[in-house]
Amino acid sequence: MTSWNDPALELQKAGHGSLVETQNGEWYMAHLCGRPLPSRGRCVLGRETAIQKMIWREDDWIYLEGGGNNPKVTVPAPDLNEVIWTDMNTRDDFNSEVLNMHFQSLRVPPFEDSLSLKERPGYLRLKGRESLGSKFHQSLIARRQQAFKYTAITSLEFSPDSFQQMAGLIAMYDINNYFYLNITFDEEKGKVLSITTCDNGNFDEPVADKVPLGDFNPCYLKVDVDYHLLQFYYSTDETDWIKFGPVFDASILSDEYTEPSRFTGAFVGLCCQDLSGQRKPADFDFFDYRERD
Repeated sequence: MTSWNDPALELQKAGHGSLVETQNGEWYMAHLCGRPLPSRGRCVLGRETAIQKMIWREDDWIYLEGGGNNPKVTVPAPDLNEVIWTDMNTRDDFNSEVLNMHFQSLRVPPFEDSLSLKERPGYLRLKGRESLGSKFHQSLIARRQQAFKYTAITSLEFSPDSFQQMAGLIAMYDINNYFYLNITFDEEKGKVLSITTCDNGNFDEPVADKVPLGDFNPCYLKVDVDYHLLQFYYSTDETDWIKFGPVFDASILSDEYTEPSRFTGAFVGLCCQDLSGQRKPADFDFFDYRERD
């Protein structure tokens, strides 16, 4: 099985398969694959798992049940009882003292020195650590993007007093490729809303007019991703949303764009930095991740 010779296939990078026989004697192959953005050839979803129906023929060789050697998007289901999985709540209100299993941290475990679900019950407290470019200790948690279209929202309370302090909502691939909607401090405007980006290591602040926030808390932050289009928003009430910044090219958060090429796919999550060393905390009331049709 291969997708090597046909770039138009919906499932690319097909391979690394494992065969399994069901209790009813049917054969399937689970395998890795990637689903590129249409017309862009970039896999923002990283490596995914697909399944193919297999059959043994009289020559004692195993074949794809649908014929040929290309991976199929739709295959016959096994003759087994259907199991309905309960949908997980899309909104995490941080009411547990255990971090949701969908979240991952970067390189180091999310210990209390960087993250706490206990210090302020009902909130996730991230304590400012090193910059987003650091390969050592960051205060960051994120979950995988699992659909081409999604919306992520959070509520943030943060009171920076230095431009070295920031916290917010990030869509990222790695430390060299991200879009970061954050609250920080401006020496003339005080507490402000800003955007920082990194494109294969090239750092930028694409919005010249940062939005003054005064002492307002909380601030609601949102990111909408629609295939290769990424747009940030902010709100004071989680109802009336204001666009902030340009539409970004989300396809750079992909396996093919990064250098060197990898296979993790894009993430979306929360982070906090304090380059002054004061460990200024940011409190997040919830994180809501919803996939859209």
